[in-house]
Amino acid sequence: MNSPATDVVRLLTVNESTLAVAESLTGGLVAAEITSVPGASKVFRGSVTAYATDLKHALLAVDADLLAARGAVDAQVAAQMAAGVRKALGADWGIATTGVAGPDPQDGQPVGTVFVAVDGPFRADRGCAGGGKVEALRLNGDRAEIRRESVRSVLALLLTELAGEHPGNERAQDTEQNGGF
Repeated sequence: MNSPATDVVRLLTVNESTLAVAESLTGGLVAAEITSVPGASKVFRGSVTAYATDLKHALLAVDADLLAARGAVDAQVAAQMAAGVRKALGADWGIATTGVAGPDPQDGQPVGTVFVAVDGPFRADRGCAGGGKVEALRLNGDRAEIRRESVRSVLALLLTELAGEHPGNERAQDTEQNGGF
């Protein structure tokens, strides 16, 4: 059974697409998971770990007024982080994580509040971005468990979008069976 990161790299390779990652609470864990897969260099553009709120604006173009009004733990912030990293690093797809891993609440949000987002290429058949999706999570567990589940969740969200890019994944399955990307 493949890991979600392996499946992401495989589908990005098959679709000849690239990925950029913006992380806050996960602190680089998403990028580490992706780059642990052999062949990731073909599709992974890079990542921005914008842990401090001001860096979300400075590096990822998240609206400063939004950050001032709602804080960093917000669905729109996650969406803008994904879009911002996609643009900043010149990737086809951008994904983002922001939230509260604990031990204390942040920006009025309880521990375990997480937002994961994906932003992807324009799809004429959908009339909108292929990505542009945000998922709100309420996670239980300690800091490490919340961070791990955030990584798993953002990769699962991206996989859902990538699967829509290549219905049936016939080429991806064939490539996998033939032992390569």
